[in-house]
Amino acid sequence: MPEMLWDDKLAGGKSELELLVYRSNLLGADRSVCNIYGGNTGTKADERDFRGRVVRALWVKGSGSDLASMQAKDFCGLLLEDVLPLLERSAMTDAEMVAYLSHCYLGINMPRQSIEALLHAFVPAAHTDHTHPDAVISIACAANGRALAHEIYGERMAWVDYVRPGFALSRQIGQAVRDNPRVECVVMGKHGLVTWGTAHKATYAHTIATIQKAQDFIADRAKGRVVFGPARRVALPAAQRRELAAQLMPVLRGTAAAASQPHSRSILHWDDSNTVLDFVGSERAQELAMVGAACPDHLVHTKHLPLFIDWDPAGGMDALLARARGALPDFSAAYRAYFDAHAAAGDAMFDPAPRVVLVPGLGMITTGKDALLARVAADLYLRAIQVMHGAAAVDAFISMTPTEAFGVEYWPLELYKLSLRPPERELARRVAFITGGASGIGRAAAHRLAAEGAHVVVADLNLEAAQAVAADISTRHGAQRGLAVRCNVTDEAQVDEAFAAAALAYGGVDIVVSNAGFADSAHIIDTTLAQWNKLFDVLATGYFLVSRAAFKLWSAQGIGGTLIFVASKNGLIGSKNAAAYGAAKAAEINLARCLAEDGGALGVRVNTVNPDAVLQGSGIWDAGWREARAKGMGVKADDLQETYRQRSTLKLPVYPEDVAEAIMFFAGERSAKTTGAILNVDAGLPAAYVR
Repeated sequence: MPEMLWDDKLAGGKSELELLVYRSNLLGADRSVCNIYGGNTGTKADERDFRGRVVRALWVKGSGSDLASMQAKDFCGLLLEDVLPLLERSAMTDAEMVAYLSHCYLGINMPRQSIEALLHAFVPAAHTDHTHPDAVISIACAANGRALAHEIYGERMAWVDYVRPGFALSRQIGQAVRDNPRVECVVMGKHGLVTWGTAHKATYAHTIATIQKAQDFIADRAKGRVVFGPARRVALPAAQRRELAAQLMPVLRGTAAAASQPHSRSILHWDDSNTVLDFVGSERAQELAMVGAACPDHLVHTKHLPLFIDWDPAGGMDALLARARGALPDFSAAYRAYFDAHAAAGDAMFDPAPRVVLVPGLGMITTGKDALLARVAADLYLRAIQVMHGAAAVDAFISMTPTEAFGVEYWPLELYKLSLRPPERELARRVAFITGGASGIGRAAAHRLAAEGAHVVVADLNLEAAQAVAADISTRHGAQRGLAVRCNVTDEAQVDEAFAAAALAYGGVDIVVSNAGFADSAHIIDTTLAQWNKLFDVLATGYFLVSRAAFKLWSAQGIGGTLIFVASKNGLIGSKNAAAYGAAKAAEINLARCLAEDGGALGVRVNTVNPDAVLQGSGIWDAGWREARAKGMGVKADDLQETYRQRSTLKLPVYPEDVAEAIMFFAGERSAKTTGAILNVDAGLPAAYVR
């Protein structure tokens, strides 16, 4: 049920544009009223142009923004005296409309107006709302939607059959309202709702009340009915769902990428909410899902059809993975056929992989270029489930035809929204897993890879510090870009769980930086077995466990991977009072060489970065290693950094960011043909030159 959120105190003293922002934010706050990134609002107001003249302007939502979070800067001002003469035209192409409106701006540096800006201009009211309420779209996507809408709203409603947004639709709506002053709302077939009013609060209240009528009508018709039919597949227990999803998602991610030419990775999101589980397990789920997207605003993020993997949980994991591996290429082939059947000259096909995957007993997996867009697809399909429920409760659910769907998916004005996004960085759509990621080199690497577009899993014993790094990454580089997991690399179960968490959060892993470290210094006589074992546990066994987990995931994912060891120059040369540490680091280096051979057939590259004397921000150095090395070298601890600098060939200090740059080189495509290599980052130590 939509809630009246208007607060007179918060609305008091605001300008017309500020009230439009407030009204828009309220509408967007309830996703059952308006989809994320969907809908638009408008307000006509007296404003001053650059000459100082008072002019009548239309403030309308800018293209690509979201009502829930919009600010004043996200609205476009258009001069009504220039826009309204378009009512006299009988037709106008999208290109002509955009070109015309580019001359109508109230000021400079304004965002491009919404695709449906003319709708707000042509409806004569001062304030207009165009929303996509679940309940109203349910009626708009019912086979007898026009008759049902008249039953709900009577003669106070105008119905407009589906037309792709643009000049024609806006003119039809504007004309319908102007021709009949009694009309209070317009229901757009397979699309949404338009309402209006003379004041902001009254307009908002009218929108909510109009939606409520449709909700009440559907609730009455659905009373006592199991709309989706009885359960066909029972949801698995939560722990079993989690285990299955963690194994399925890398398979889906890799198979989808392999089915795309060129390969196109995605970030995945898993939803096993009760709403999803009840739907995917129901008798009618596949039938309804295959009808198609409920409205244009859903389609652009979910595609016209989902992939439905009809799997019986009793068949077990192997059956599910086999079905997934077979279903993805079939979906991609069907999408290519859909594209070929409708494409015009010059159209370039999108990634043919599904945006929504439905699995009985398990839930829904959605995909996107990043974690946010994968979640947007999930949120919109949750809305689609509500629409299917409402439409099926009152009638038969219908959708756009394939031709109509293609017209929206490859619509130039919709593609313009995509062009507003910044170009993808080198590691876009990649997932990086970094052990020891909460401090020093690991933290610097996490930020460096995130800056190049990677989603980063910060794995560390210190979960609180890892959470701080992950949160900082998400703040700087985008929502959900960082994930913190607790991981003791010497604990087999924790390592496996950390990789499972990465798969559940993002769908898989592409880059692993094995960086967790520990250091201890003692003369060989004074080195205890416990010291020796701990060093080898962390630096050899830990690197083995992380590598094995990564290789298992990459084997399932099937699209290669990159493994980077952060070792040390101590693995190449001898150092006093560091026999155990040097031996363990040497084990790392040779393990990497062996894994490079094991990884070749999988498309996995394995390389090593050898830093030296990176004291800044290091948990290892701050935990006693600084004092131990200073003692071994016969210098004061405070002089250690300068001692290391002076002994180097370049006479330069080495910082975590320097090592992170080397890690970035091995992580990206610039080193695509390099494996089994060692890159020293030590300012030059002749004894450690690799030869």
